Amino acid sequence: MKFSNSYIHLGDAFYQRVLPTSVPKPELLFWNDKLAENLQINESLQNNAVLKAQFFSGNQLPAGAESIALAYCGHQFGHLSPQLGDGRAHLIGEVLDQKNHRFDIQLKGSGPTAFSRQGDGRCALGPAIREYIMSEAMYFLAVPTSRCLAVVTTGEPVSRETLKPGAVVTRVASSHIRVGTFQYFAIRNDIASLTALLDYAINRHYPEINIAPENKAVQFLEVVIAKQIALVVEWMRVGFIHGVMNTDNVAISGETIDFGPCAMIGIYDPHTVYSSIDTKGRYAFGNQPNITLWNMTRLAECLLPLISNDEKAAIAIVEPLLMQFSQQFEHAYFKMLANKLGLTEIAPSDQIFIAELLEIMKNKRLDYTQLFTDLTQSLDDDNLAHKLKDKLGDWYDRWKVYSGDSQENINIAKALMQTNNPIVIPRNHHVEKVLKACEETGNTQAADDFLTVLRSPYNEIANTIHYQDVPMDDDRNYCTFCGT
Repeated sequence: MKFSNSYIHLGDAFYQRVLPTSVPKPELLFWNDKLAENLQINESLQNNAVLKAQFFSGNQLPAGAESIALAYCGHQFGHLSPQLGDGRAHLIGEVLDQKNHRFDIQLKGSGPTAFSRQGDGRCALGPAIREYIMSEAMYFLAVPTSRCLAVVTTGEPVSRETLKPGAVVTRVASSHIRVGTFQYFAIRNDIASLTALLDYAINRHYPEINIAPENKAVQFLEVVIAKQIALVVEWMRVGFIHGVMNTDNVAISGETIDFGPCAMIGIYDPHTVYSSIDTKGRYAFGNQPNITLWNMTRLAECLLPLISNDEKAAIAIVEPLLMQFSQQFEHAYFKMLANKLGLTEIAPSDQIFIAELLEIMKNKRLDYTQLFTDLTQSLDDDNLAHKLKDKLGDWYDRWKVYSGDSQENINIAKALMQTNNPIVIPRNHHVEKVLKACEETGNTQAADDFLTVLRSPYNEIANTIHYQDVPMDDDRNYCTFCGT
């Protein structure tokens, strides 16, 4: 692996130099061949399971790696925690992929750091496999996301509700710079570090921003807001509920990061919450846009001293950007829904028509993924069309008018819908079934079979049908946990 370590040059205030804690018996459980190939990991390592287990457990660092734990803080469920940081993760370096894009290689569950806050620094096997499965699913659903390169079992238990087998998961991300990273320096009034972080983030992620002008912070805020809008719209397109949208889990790259208590929506209800720690529904499916604005407001606050020495003047500059958020999000959101319905053009009045469908889905407790799949297939399936007419009433007839009466228009609509409506998602009950099988057997077959289907979410393959069923209890009793 050809490592470079640009983040280290920002200085000691940004991290702690710390080595992973060794584990007694590392064994490679999952290895992402395609991702490894894209990251230009050489064949000698790819073909050496023992060495991969050593490297990606943290027992041995590859040549050129430098292990650090990143400093950041964040608002957790609306409450500021002034010092968080990587309490169980070690960034071992950065690599360039085949397109010369830079990616972080981070071990997670690799032992305690100065930021552990009395935690054990470890990760249980179940959450490690969950991150591997969910991040792969999101990637192939075409949602911006971090990914996993490897999962290594450690040969030692970790204590959670009970003793669980331990693991280390290797996360690959465009970077691990978070809104919380900016907050860390802003609340300390460390303007020099805040400026250095802004310049680094622009150079790494948004080089189209001219770093010289005084308004670079404003340009940066604009592009990060746009990235977050695009990301959350994609989450809602496929029915993803992040579950813990704290500012320390918001990557300024616009990628999905941290899959701890995440889940997928089944029966459509914007109030859906599955996370055990989200007792007030702060991060419910339908509240994700509002929380995104809240998080972007926190980023804007961090950037105020870099915009103007006069705080009131700086606020006057960023307020319009935040005020525009709702309109920008609504436009992107309804455009996404229009695509899911095969509508190539949408007028403002059509939003009412689309909103009617969502209300019907909520009132009749219809499955989000299945309904859009059925709508897609009903364009050339008369039997399914009759069933949907019974479910949706005259809304369905009006939608067919929107779809057009010529075969050419119908074909265009169907092609657009097939691109935007997955026929299979990582349904919660199947995720849990796979995690249980892997934990109990130590065998990856259940996950491998599941991943084969999840890597083809828009096209039916032989085993797709085995993962499309809805849970018998409609996920009424489903609950996810953070894993820490």
